[in-house]
Amino acid sequence: MKNIYDNERFFEAYADMPRSRDGLKSAGEWGQLEPLFPILAQKNVLDLGCGYGWHSKYARERGAAFVLGIDQSEKMIAEALKRNSAKGIAYRVCSLQEYDYPAETYDLVISNLVLHYIEDLDMVYRNVFQTLKQGGVFLFNIEHPVFTAGVNQQWLTDGKKNLCWPVDDYFYPGERTTDFLGHTVKKQHHTLTQILMGLIDRGFHLEAVEEVMPPEAWRAQMPDEMRRPMMLIVKARK
Repeated sequence: MKNIYDNERFFEAYADMPRSRDGLKSAGEWGQLEPLFPILAQKNVLDLGCGYGWHSKYARERGAAFVLGIDQSEKMIAEALKRNSAKGIAYRVCSLQEYDYPAETYDLVISNLVLHYIEDLDMVYRNVFQTLKQGGVFLFNIEHPVFTAGVNQQWLTDGKKNLCWPVDDYFYPGERTTDFLGHTVKKQHHTLTQILMGLIDRGFHLEAVEEVMPPEAWRAQMPDEMRRPMMLIVKARK
């Protein structure tokens, strides 16, 4: 099935987002995500769902010996090669399900805003655990379960203001359909128990769990983003 990010009109809308134009400095989660990166000097890094390659380039700039960024979208990889190429970084068109996850190869596996498109989280956890070296880190940012369980991922309004964020069918994981950038997009809802206990059951040790808040400087312009969480950052170690 064609990846939504390879849809021409959808990709044009995505490319116009601040995080697409300006990179990490315009990503609301970056202020909380960056401090959780381990020391990267001479380390091997796997970037799952690398998108434009911002995190791959960041890892290389922090001294990583080798970085592989994979993404199912041909358009995303084309942009990564254009914007964030560097010696020591390789990009590959490949889905998370197709990658072979060579055993004990990477010191860090990073994934940003990708896992809520994956139905089988345990498959990812199992493969990441396999491909990490002992002591390696899995650091990811996923849409928060309160957000993915939101009804159409939209506020309930009275026509003038946002009244509340309705949550429904929370304990029923699976496909959710929403409107994103003017297109119908299919995502996967996972409960908090699935996300966190799934890691523990696979043998990971949790080191950090953070619900993303908009940077303080942004809050006056987006007050509703403090009313419910949109993203969840997790750091786990093998």
